[in-house]
This record gives sequence, C-alpha cells and structure tokens, in this order.
Amino acid sequence: MTERTIPAQGRRLTGRLGTAGIVFMVIAAAAPLTVIGGNMPLAMGIGNGAGAPVGFLIAALVLLLFSIGFVTMTPYVPEAGAFFSYVTVGLGQRMGKGVAVVALITYTAIQVGIYGYIGWAMANTVGFYHGPEIPWPIYSFAVLLIVALLGYRHIELSAKVLGVALVLEIGIVVLLDLAIVSSPGPAGLTLAPFQPDVFTHGALGIAVLFALTGFIGFEATAVFRDEARDPERTIPRATYAAVLIIGAFYALTCWAFVVALGPDQVAAVAQRTLAGDGNMLLDTTEASLGRLGRDVVNVLLLTSLFACVLSFHNVIARYQFVLAGKGLLPDRLATVHPRHHSPAFSSLVQTVTAAVILGVLVILGIDPLVGVFGSMAGVATVGMVLLMLATSVAVLTYFARHREQAGGRIWQTRIAPALACLGLLASMWLVLTNFTLVTGGSATLSTVLAAVPFVGLLLGALAWRPARSISETVQR
Repeated sequence: MTERTIPAQGRRLTGRLGTAGIVFMVIAAAAPLTVIGGNMPLAMGIGNGAGAPVGFLIAALVLLLFSIGFVTMTPYVPEAGAFFSYVTVGLGQRMGKGVAVVALITYTAIQVGIYGYIGWAMANTVGFYHGPEIPWPIYSFAVLLIVALLGYRHIELSAKVLGVALVLEIGIVVLLDLAIVSSPGPAGLTLAPFQPDVFTHGALGIAVLFALTGFIGFEATAVFRDEARDPERTIPRATYAAVLIIGAFYALTCWAFVVALGPDQVAAVAQRTLAGDGNMLLDTTEASLGRLGRDVVNVLLLTSLFACVLSFHNVIARYQFVLAGKGLLPDRLATVHPRHHSPAFSSLVQTVTAAVILGVLVILGIDPLVGVFGSMAGVATVGMVLLMLATSVAVLTYFARHREQAGGRIWQTRIAPALACLGLLASMWLVLTNFTLVTGGSATLSTVLAAVPFVGLLLGALAWRPARSISETVQR
C-alpha cells in the first residue's frame, strides 16, 4: 500500500494521546535505567563523584525555568515541530532553519549513542550468563530493525510498548531505592552529596553535562502536538510533569547509590565500571536485592534502552516530517501512511541514517560505551543546550513584540525565560570547559565534536532554502 501525499499546509498526523501517554513517551526517551546505568557512572567516575546528585538538581532547575516560557508560548505556536517552530515564530525563519539542523544533529547523535550502549549491554548480558560471544554491533543492528518496524506503524503502538517498559523499570528502581535506604551502606543515610565541599570537588560540569543528557527528549511533548487529544492543556501538563518526575527520580536514585556505596567509594566504583571491571548498577542491585533482583534489572535495563531508542526514533521521524512540510526537506518525507497514519517514509529514512552512522563507527572500531555513547551524548548535550538557549531567547523576543499576548504575565514571559538563558549559558560553559573529559580524546577531537552543533546552526541558517510561511498558523 502506498503512502498518500497531500498539500503541504494540510499535512497532519492524528492521534488521541493524553497527558499520561505523552509523558510516557517523553520519560521513555529519558530512559531512567539507561541514565542510571550509563550517565550516572560517567557523572560520578569522570565528574564530581559523590556530588553527582547535585548535577541532576541543577539540570532539573534550569529545565524547569526553561519550561515556563516554553509552555507559555505554546498556544501561539499551534503546530508540531518543537524548537524549530518556536524559534521560527520568535526569531524568524533563518534562525529557525539553523535550529532545525541542530535538532536533527542532536537527536541523531543521542540515538546512535544509545544504539552503541544497547549493543554493549546485550553482549555484556549474554557473556555474564555464559552465552555465545557475539560482537556488540550484531545486537545493535538487530535492535535497529525492530525499532524500524515499530516506528513505521501508528504512534499509539509505540506508546503502549513504551508504557509497559517504563512502568516496569520505574517500579524496580523505586524498589531498589527503598531497599538501599532501609539498609544503607557504611556511611548511613548521608547527605554529603549536597555539601558544597563535596559537589564542587572534581568536575561539576561533567555531572551537569550527563544530567542534561538524561533529560534529552523532554521537550518532545510539543513534537506530539498533532497526535495529542487536547494539545492546549495536554502539552503544558506533560512538559511540567516530565521535568519534575525525571529530575526527582534521577536525583533521588543517584543519592541512593551514594548511600549504598559510601561517599568515599562511589567514584572508584564508577571508574571501575567505565573500565569494564564490574557494573555499578547491577552489582549494587545484587547487593541490595539479591541475584534475582540483578537478573530483573538486567532485563529491564535492556528494555529501557530499547524504549529510549524507539522514542528518539519517533521524535526524529516527526521532526523530519514537520520540516518537509515546511519545504526544508524533500516533500516525500511529509507523506502519511494511509493505514498506519504515521510518517512512514520519514521513519524509514531515519532508520537508514542511523544505520549508516552506526556502521561507520563500527568500521572505525570505536568503543561502544565510552566512545560511541559517551562522545555522542556529549555532542547531543551541547546541541540540546544550544537549542534551549535559542528557544528561550525566542520566547523573550516574541512576547516583547507581542505585549498584548503577554497579558501582564511578567514571570512567565520575561523573568523565567531570562533566568533560563542565564542558567543555560552557565551550563554551556560548564559543558564546554570539561568536554575533553567526556571524549577521553585529544583537545582537537573534543573541539571538533563540540563544534558540530554550532556548525550545524550556521549551515542551516545560511544554506537552506526559505521555508513555507507559517504565518497562517500563528496568532499574531
């Protein structure tokens, strides 16, 4: 069955996702177990050790401030597209096109990173249970094919798959946290992570970097606008809920691991994990919940990674769909499948793109965890901070030009977005000044990787053809 092509201004995806469904999609992209098993050891091992929970709190505060302006502007951007749409309305088409390129780079980078992580995790799991030695890329490409199949179909199928996986992984982590708190490690229920001399020791910027990476995808609430039941209420609720749930969950769990291992030992344990000598998440789980608990978490870690990569696949496919509808990508990407009502062709293109990039990294012999996941997460974090910074500036600019729509809401339209800009600038400085620790490579390699999102912004602003006007869809 062929896809249908309809006029650019009439292309719409459909669905009846409620607040809970969208929050599931977004938190699945945040992938709680993935962050705990991957980002947390990185934040502790090469960051600030026992002070890592503060990195998650800083990230949550900055993103909460960002969300205030983001959702306040939502009624005036009545189309899917997230950062691209907001920046285009606030700062014009040229900047909007640049942001569109940065968004594609950001989401593609983190998705490829997760493919590397899940390949490593599956190979590690099979090896732990004395299974056959199969190279990690085989697992990665197998997952890619399954994601391609689900991404081709209607979004509600993906939402159901993600919802089940998410409930299970959150449930086991809450159980693990409770077990740790009820039987703490050698230092007891310590609050040391929140002491200034602890969280400022080491590289706080690294902790903030990997904390921010853990939130990537939360703004996708706006990408699912056309598939939401009542976007005017659903999108703001889902955005705030996602930030608060993700932030609290990460910070509390990170603190629980400090309690379990002790402030003096947690960094060393994390470093051994990064070196391949142990597994911080699974070893701690076994100590608290026994071998059965370890086995359950091991399985749910894999489902978490799968849910994460599926969610990012859906986000990228819809971003391409929206950009094609605006004439910024080939029109074929804006076709809707007649039976599945999904951006099927865009989904297929995204599958091919991820496969090619992953294939290149495999050929180059890049390590799947630190090399693929760590470096790609770094690129994605720089891109995400840049996207949010541009969006916050767009919010300030838009309401400065449309004072009647601001309606005296000074906190939502001026103060919060301005504070978000300051917080994002500080976060960017912390990330960039510590970027060599993330890549583990030379200063030259680190500079090149960190520059990728900025180069994408420049090329997008200068090289792309004019977008189709969105003035008909934006309240002036």
